[in-house]
Amino acid sequence: MGRDNLRGAAFMVLAMGAFALEDMLYKSATQTYPAGQALVLFGTFGLVIFVAMSVRQHEAILHPAILTRPLLLRTVFELGGRLFFALALALTPLASTSSILQAAPLVVALGGVLIFHEPVGWRRWLAMLVGFAGVLLILRPTPASFEPYSIFALLGMIGFAGRDLATRASPPSMSTAQLGTLGFAVMVLAGVILMGSRAEQLQAPPSEAVYLLIGTSVVGVLAYGALTRAMRIGEIGFVAPFRYSRLVFALILAVVIFEERPDGLTLLGGAVIVASGLYSLRRQSKAG
Repeated sequence: MGRDNLRGAAFMVLAMGAFALEDMLYKSATQTYPAGQALVLFGTFGLVIFVAMSVRQHEAILHPAILTRPLLLRTVFELGGRLFFALALALTPLASTSSILQAAPLVVALGGVLIFHEPVGWRRWLAMLVGFAGVLLILRPTPASFEPYSIFALLGMIGFAGRDLATRASPPSMSTAQLGTLGFAVMVLAGVILMGSRAEQLQAPPSEAVYLLIGTSVVGVLAYGALTRAMRIGEIGFVAPFRYSRLVFALILAVVIFEERPDGLTLLGGAVIVASGLYSLRRQSKAG
């Protein structure tokens, strides 16, 4: 199993690097093109790729289970996650947005306790509280330093955590392409809602934005596939901690591409979230 774990970890690191690159490309596209319309194009390009994958595999494009309660809940949460995270990427620094996203596994753990009644000891409860304290370090909810747009990153993270919880109850018969088709269709819907809420005027995308969004979709599909391979090849307890490599990639891209300079509290908050998440995963692994 050791070799499978190493392969799973490699796929997880590849997926996290690709997700960080996806965020960077989308954020770059929104510098010259409205966020809602950019999200529609991003979702459309990815949707075409996943539909083509299903056609090639001679399977149904839409799995019959998409109308079941677990997948309807998954769709609602993913819609919220995509909508708010897209706003966060467009309006806030990449470093802080990516740091807040790292709290999603802690929220999933909390949801597992409240919804699936999973047993959790006091140490994991403490780890979750410490992780949420790390989120507060980044948000800084005081009148003098609070950045209102940063709430979008928090709402997006909660949406993605809810999606992951609902995915636990989805049928294993759904292929990666079918889940991807559903996810990117939701992304298109989120883009349409975002366009309406911000009263965006329809405009032809600059050629640079089109290239960036095509790259975003290709990288996003790669990330989705690598993540699926990682979770199916290796033991979850070994592979899951490598999720946090996404923050390292995101910080590098934020500094190199957008010339961001994350302050001490943002870096400290990110480190606290990652440390508490790793500890929570370690305790979960020990508990079997």
